Amino acid sequence: MIKFDPNIYPYSSRRSVVYSKNGMVATSCPLASEAGLEILKKGGNAIDAIVAAAATLIVIEPTNNGIGGDAFAILSVKDKIYGLNSSGPSPKLLTAEKLLAKGLKEVPTHGLTPVNVPGIPKAWAELNKKFGKLPLSQVIEPAIKIAREGFPLAVTVGKLWKRAFDTYKKQTGEEFKYWFDTFTKDGVAPEIGDIIHLPNHADTLEKIGATGSDAFYKGEFAEKIDAFSKKYGGYIRKEDLAEYEAEWVEPITTNYRGYDVYEIPPNGHGICALMALNIASNFKYEARETVETYHTLIESMKLAFADVQKYVTDPRYMKVSVKDLLSMAYAKERSKLIGTTALQPEAGDPFSGGTVYLAAADADGNMISYIQSNYMGFGSGMVIPDTGIALHNRGNNFNLDINSVNCVGPGKKPYHTIIPGFLGKGGKVIGPFGVMGGFMQPQGHLQVITNTIDFLMNPQAALDAPRWQWIGDKTIELEHGVSEHIAYALSAKGHDIKVVHNPISMGRGQIIWKLDNGVFCGGTEPRADGHIALF
Repeated sequence: MIKFDPNIYPYSSRRSVVYSKNGMVATSCPLASEAGLEILKKGGNAIDAIVAAAATLIVIEPTNNGIGGDAFAILSVKDKIYGLNSSGPSPKLLTAEKLLAKGLKEVPTHGLTPVNVPGIPKAWAELNKKFGKLPLSQVIEPAIKIAREGFPLAVTVGKLWKRAFDTYKKQTGEEFKYWFDTFTKDGVAPEIGDIIHLPNHADTLEKIGATGSDAFYKGEFAEKIDAFSKKYGGYIRKEDLAEYEAEWVEPITTNYRGYDVYEIPPNGHGICALMALNIASNFKYEARETVETYHTLIESMKLAFADVQKYVTDPRYMKVSVKDLLSMAYAKERSKLIGTTALQPEAGDPFSGGTVYLAAADADGNMISYIQSNYMGFGSGMVIPDTGIALHNRGNNFNLDINSVNCVGPGKKPYHTIIPGFLGKGGKVIGPFGVMGGFMQPQGHLQVITNTIDFLMNPQAALDAPRWQWIGDKTIELEHGVSEHIAYALSAKGHDIKVVHNPISMGRGQIIWKLDNGVFCGGTEPRADGHIALF
C-alpha cells in the first residue's frame, strides 16, 4: 500500500480564486460544501444550502460544532440584509451565588455548569421557515445519509479530535463516559482517514427535520436533556428549552473607507471588529507587509477588545449603547493612544463621545453568512446518551464578578465569540465573509477586510495572507509566514512576539463576493480542509 503522512506538507501550495454564475457554497470541509450544492441542484436556495451544509458539518466536523451548540447568521434576500441571533440563555436555575457558594472562582469549562440553551436546531428551523424553499426534512437529508453511511475523517478534523480525546480523558465523573461512547471506538480516538459512523446523529437529525426542531425543544430530546441534567447535577431544564426562541435582529454596521461592514449586535463581539476598523480608519497604510501596518492594526484591535470585554454582554444588561461604542468621535480619541510602542490596553469611556464558518450564494442573488459552534472543541464534554447531542459550554464566557455586566445570571446570554460578517457598498450587497476561531474572530475580520479594501486582495489572497493574533497584555502571536524582519521590528516596539507554526489557532474563514456583473467570486481557508462547491 502507498504510505504518506497527511500532516506533512513540505512545499507551499497555492489556491486560485474561483468564480461561478449560478451560486457557490464555501465551508471548511468538502463534503459539507457538496451537501449544500446538492440542495441547490434540487431547487433549494442559498439559505437551504447553508442549512444543509451546517447540518453536515455537525456530522463530519463535530470537533467544532454540534447539535447542542449556538448559531448566528447575516443574510441578504432580495438585497435586504437580515440578522439572526440563535444563541441561547443560561438556565433559569443558574446564579452566580450558587457557583460562588461552591467555591468556584470562574465558570468551569467542562461539565453541565457551562451549558446554556442550545440554539442551532432553532436557527435551522427559523432560516428554513422564513426564507427556505424546500422542507427542512429534505434539506438535512445529505447530513443524515452521511451520518448513517459513514465518512472518512479529514486531516484538520482528525487533529482536533485527538486533542479533544486527550482533554476529556482527564475528566472524572460518569457523565463524561457518553462522549467516549459516541465519539470513540472502543475508547480509542479515530485516525485520519478512518471511516466514522454516527447513527445516533442520523436519528436525531431526522426527528429535528421532521418536526421543525420541536422534537429538540418541546419533545423527546428536551425530556432527555432534562433527565440527564437532573441526574448529574446540572441546571438546564426542559422549561428552559421550551421557552427558547431565536431572535431576528438588525445587523450593526460601520463604514470603512466607503464600504459598509455588517456584524451581529451584542451579545456577540462582532462590534469589536467594527470598533477596530473605526480606530484603524484614522491611519493610512502604504503596504500590508510593513511594521507600521502591523503595529497600527494590532493596537487598534487591542483598544477595541479592551472596551468590548468590559462593556459587552446580553444587551439587556449593557450599560453602554452600541451607538456610543461605534461613535467615530470615540474611535478618533482612541486612535490618539496609538504611538510608536506597544500599549497595555485599557477600556476607555465611550460615554464621552469582541466554531465553523460557512457561506453560500444562489442564482437569485441571495447570500448568507453563517456560523455555528460548540465553543471549545466538542463543547462541555456532555453528550446526551444515544442521541449524538453534544452540549456546548458557552456559559464559560460568563464571569463570577458580581459587579461585571457579564456576570452569570439566570436566563441571561453571555458575551459570545461567534460572528458572521457581511460587506456592502453604496446600498448594494457585496457578500458574506467570516473567520471562525474564538477570540481570533474579530481579529480575523479586521485582517480580511483591510486585506480586501486597503490592499486590494482577491478573496483567496485575503484569506491566504499570514495572520497575527493578540492574546492578552502585549503578547502577539504571528503566523510563521510573517517576515522575520517584521517580527523583530514589532519586538523592538515592545510587543511580546511569539511565532506560531500550527495554523489552527489563527482561524478559518470563507469569502464570497458578488461582482458587478452578477458573477460570484470566492476564496476558502487554506488552514482547514476548505472547499468551495460551484453551481
